[in-house]
Amino acid sequence: MADYQWPDAQHRTLIGTRQARLDGPVKVSGRAKYTYDQNPKGMLAGAILRSPHPHAKVTAVDTSGAEAMSGVKAVQVLQGPGKEIKWAGDEIVAVAAVDERTAEDALRAIKVQYDVLPHFVDDETEPKGAGETAGPLGMDELITRLTTPVGGAYRVNESQIAELVRTRGISFRVTPEFVKRLRDNGVGEDLIKTLQAAPVKPAENAVSPYKKTSSEDKGNPEQAFQSAEVISQGIYGVPVITHCCLEAHGVVVHWPDAEHLETQVSTQNVSGIPDQLAQALSGAGVGISASNIRNQQQHVGGGFGSKFSADRWSLAAAQLSKKAGGAPVKIFLDRRAELEVAGARPSAYARVKLAAKKDGTIIGWDSQSWGTGGPLGGNMPPIPYIFTEIPNQRKQHISVATNIGPARAWRAPNHPQAAVLTMCAIDDLAARLGMDPYDVFMKNLSYTPRANVYEAELKKADELMGWKKRWHPRGDKASGPLKQGLGLSIHTWGGRGHNGAGDLTIHPDGTVEYRSGTQDLGTGTRTAIAMVIGETLGLPLDAITLKIGDTNFPHDGGSGGSTTIGAVASESRRAAVDALNQLLAKVAPALGAQPDQLEALYGTIRVKGSNGKSVTWKKACSMLGATGVTANGKNPDASKPPDLTSSGVGGVQMADVSVDVETGIVKVNKIVAVQDCGLIINLKTAESQCYGALIMGITYALFEEKIMDPTTGRMLNPNLEFYRLAGYGDIPELVVHMMTGPGYDERGVIGLGEPPVISPGAAISNAVDNAIGVRVPFLPLTPDRVLAALENKGGAA
Repeated sequence: MADYQWPDAQHRTLIGTRQARLDGPVKVSGRAKYTYDQNPKGMLAGAILRSPHPHAKVTAVDTSGAEAMSGVKAVQVLQGPGKEIKWAGDEIVAVAAVDERTAEDALRAIKVQYDVLPHFVDDETEPKGAGETAGPLGMDELITRLTTPVGGAYRVNESQIAELVRTRGISFRVTPEFVKRLRDNGVGEDLIKTLQAAPVKPAENAVSPYKKTSSEDKGNPEQAFQSAEVISQGIYGVPVITHCCLEAHGVVVHWPDAEHLETQVSTQNVSGIPDQLAQALSGAGVGISASNIRNQQQHVGGGFGSKFSADRWSLAAAQLSKKAGGAPVKIFLDRRAELEVAGARPSAYARVKLAAKKDGTIIGWDSQSWGTGGPLGGNMPPIPYIFTEIPNQRKQHISVATNIGPARAWRAPNHPQAAVLTMCAIDDLAARLGMDPYDVFMKNLSYTPRANVYEAELKKADELMGWKKRWHPRGDKASGPLKQGLGLSIHTWGGRGHNGAGDLTIHPDGTVEYRSGTQDLGTGTRTAIAMVIGETLGLPLDAITLKIGDTNFPHDGGSGGSTTIGAVASESRRAAVDALNQLLAKVAPALGAQPDQLEALYGTIRVKGSNGKSVTWKKACSMLGATGVTANGKNPDASKPPDLTSSGVGGVQMADVSVDVETGIVKVNKIVAVQDCGLIINLKTAESQCYGALIMGITYALFEEKIMDPTTGRMLNPNLEFYRLAGYGDIPELVVHMMTGPGYDERGVIGLGEPPVISPGAAISNAVDNAIGVRVPFLPLTPDRVLAALENKGGAA
């Protein structure tokens, strides 16, 4: 009988090979249909009126003008009088009309009055001790946290909120009416009990945007810095950047009858949308169970962490459709709204001091960090990054609450920022020591969780970049304005597969069908599933029919945290093995063998090691009877060992850059990425993940920044002209090497979506520093910042 264990390298026909994506032809030919392409008959155009103020209280809303307009079918107030608005662009009123022009006219007919409040959008200025102890949790902050998904999650983390309540107390009384309101909105009993038991404190310090949210000491940092032979210090930072998916956030919804809702959401969380939407509708007074909501999606034009939630526009579209008699309503964000309100990556800045011995051994870390994730402030990134076992550490973080806009998970949440704050500080230490940073990194790998992996990857990256042959001390001494430099960084990520399931059916005619509620973000999920099933059943990829992206199929997790490949590979492997074993039991008598003597290979069921005793796949399936066999596979599944996925990967990246010291323009010449991710299912799409991540990394290293106007509190570059992304001419030679084979394969399948995007910012920053001889402290490395750094140095590279 077949078992669940991944086959070893000598017995694989598909796993580990390079396969083109199954959905490639429909995408390149334009036949792939995205949510944005859905235009059902009778569809109404939805539009949203947004707040022009970054901080205000709504005092009055008059929608009578819009409601009286011909062609307007529904109007829905989203945030009425009394609501506090905390960022420019927040949703106030939604309308549905016969076409976009009428909907836009209707928005202009709506009158909203605001009590404008002071705003604050400066997250870059160093607090310099302004951080105050976080006060008790206020009612507004509690509600905001209860309605805002955090980090890589797509649900509110109530256990984290409860911990804040226990730590900080609350500034309001928990009345029976408030408890009822919480229960009506689905808040868990554990959090409610925590709120009821929490001490009520005065709301002191409530006006300061600066809150000290973390202060940690480890070992004896004071003594470490007193005994240090070398001390290096510097300031580093990464600004707020926004999500910028090619397909904007949006939804098409309709009510086929009064009890059922059908949605097509541009999402990376197909199975999770119905529950979220049912809760939101319940809160808005529209009762519907999640089981009566069907969500579908075949393709999505990017997510990167920003598309886990149903969002207010989905709720608005459902409400408008209900009011319009169930007619389809489509709401998509335009590019301005997309950049202003669809989620941003938090900023992170830090003043870092390192203590070391002359041989490069780090003995102490001291950091004062700050940053914002919008109105909720922001948490300390995981620093010192990877070098977590530095023996003596002192860390303090100040959260900066701003009206910049809401934060959302952004590919490898907090890791790119942490990499910049840590790897740039170590690079500066190496310069202070007069050492090659490659040697300093090697010297301190014992502080990392997987020293052997990083050592092997650093050596491979050196070979591919020619680091040891080409590296020079800080400051390129060559003549002329173009200076060349090398920089490196290392990174890590988890990547264990999430909870999920899929059903596999082998039909009597030999066809094979797999159904799962998972989604393909464009990373090759379909192809990976087909490769696992094909490998297990001994069939080619085109023999597998895949049905995904529909809540009518088994529930699967959201594609976040690099958890999809581990999940779908495990689920489909277990389902295919179980179905195959049922087939082998049927076929065994015909071959005069026991089921455990059979194997599926090259489109046949055959006796192991005997080419002569076999039947074709199609003939074998004809023995199944009229209904075929169906098996369900899950991840995880302790009843069906072994665990087919695991967690924890490492990667090393090196960057080669040129800097024009007359113009300040940085050009990346080459990036080398060396990466492990356990057992690789599809080598081609694994490499593609790295190529895409490197391009994304070059973009945030050189161009991306959400620029805020301190006077108006509005974003100054909410368009693709001034919110620049890397173009074709910005992409250098990209070299990707995947670590595979013994030591890697036996760990099982681990996700790869996040890790390769973490290091580019730090590696490129270090390379610029190596080229011009001075640190450019903050990303992006724009010409003005490069020239300012050179000027501070004295104007010369």
